Amino acid sequence: MLGSTDHTIGTLLAKQVRSARRRATALTLLRSVLDDSVGLAFLELIDCLDYRPATDNGHVDEGTAGTANRPRGSVVSAIYARLFGLLATEAAPAVDAADAWQSHLLWRVLDDQNAFSSQAERLGVATLPPSLLDQARRDLRGLQWLYALGADALRGATVQLVGAELSDALAAWQCLAPPAEGDNPRLRMARRLSTALDWGTLAEDLADHWHTHGLGLFALHWAARWSSRDGGRLEPLTHPDPIRLSDLVAYDTERAPLLRNTERFLTGYPAHHVLIYGERGTGKSSTVKALLQAYGDRGLRLVEIGKDDLDDLARVLALLRDHPQRFILFVDDLSFEEQETQYKALKAALEGRVEAWPTNVVLYVTTNRRHLVKERFSDREPPEEGEIRPRDTMEEKQSLSDRFGLHVTFPSPDQQRYVTIAHSLARAHGINLPEDELRRRAIQWTLWHNGRSCRSARQFIDDLIGDNS
Repeated sequence: MLGSTDHTIGTLLAKQVRSARRRATALTLLRSVLDDSVGLAFLELIDCLDYRPATDNGHVDEGTAGTANRPRGSVVSAIYARLFGLLATEAAPAVDAADAWQSHLLWRVLDDQNAFSSQAERLGVATLPPSLLDQARRDLRGLQWLYALGADALRGATVQLVGAELSDALAAWQCLAPPAEGDNPRLRMARRLSTALDWGTLAEDLADHWHTHGLGLFALHWAARWSSRDGGRLEPLTHPDPIRLSDLVAYDTERAPLLRNTERFLTGYPAHHVLIYGERGTGKSSTVKALLQAYGDRGLRLVEIGKDDLDDLARVLALLRDHPQRFILFVDDLSFEEQETQYKALKAALEGRVEAWPTNVVLYVTTNRRHLVKERFSDREPPEEGEIRPRDTMEEKQSLSDRFGLHVTFPSPDQQRYVTIAHSLARAHGINLPEDELRRRAIQWTLWHNGRSCRSARQFIDDLIGDNS
């Protein structure tokens, strides 16, 4: 028969488990930090390790009374195994010497959206209510007790409780993921927590971190897309296009106004919404996506929204408005047929709603059609039956393009520019064909395929790579 908790797993270890359990139940603002599958399994395990049944008068028996009802060793080992499996599945990057549970908790503290972190992100530490900060300090100290109950302590307590016959089945979870790499604000904050003697003293620093660098999706990911599924939500793009500005050749002059506008936007000056017009395959979309790699570490984020979802534009802007990051709202390959009406929602959002456009959002649109909305010659002809003021119709269609402060044009490359692009891509990929032969084959490719464009040049080089592999 198992004895009391203190007797079964050792007095000091039992007190550590008991203190951690009590502090977990006392969490207030940061309770949701533990409200995930790993956190709930951890709580279930320490509940079992600290199981003390009540006597008939309702008091907890600190001795051996009722120990026959204590969870069996096989139950405890099963909970431990489930927690191990969850930690292994999640595989949170290890923070220096922290084990798998401790690393998981560090990232949860940094990334969880709760009453403290959300207000800190929005208000900043200087304007947070003192009572909120005081409770946050208490909660952080409580979470640090759970952090201190690391892999060695929990496995030791479980092994002592379940007995030698099951101990060989309980693996340690110190190293379940590779170490976190790089040097970014989120990792630096995690490392400060991991070495701090008192997490409560870091409440203000955490608040300042969230206010400066953001929280949740856009602290973890540089790009997202709007999805209208399940009522509409922002979904992270875990593998955004890695293209860089240095990968784009021969359009530096056309690209320069867009880069200047983006720089102004990032420094807090007024910036224009941008309409990027040009023939297909000239690098319009690639240029916008490359901005993410150039400026993501300065707080730039990219949010993609499709034409069919433009009716949700007001909701998207509301979600982005209070974040500290700066957002490019990206609509790719946009144009409207005459019967499509989503352009009216876009036009109203740009200039026309009572609510102002957020200062931390700009709209970048690529298109193959200069005026976005399809026009007909009949729009310019004298009125026919049913159309009293055709000029009004024409001006309404053109007015959407007028609401973009900056128009950037990407023309189709002439032959020399196209060959220059092909040569540059060939050198970048280690293709060493003689210059004349490369030129001849690049021009020949345009005759057999899709004409001259940046896309054609890249497809030509991809074909050469395949031939030489």
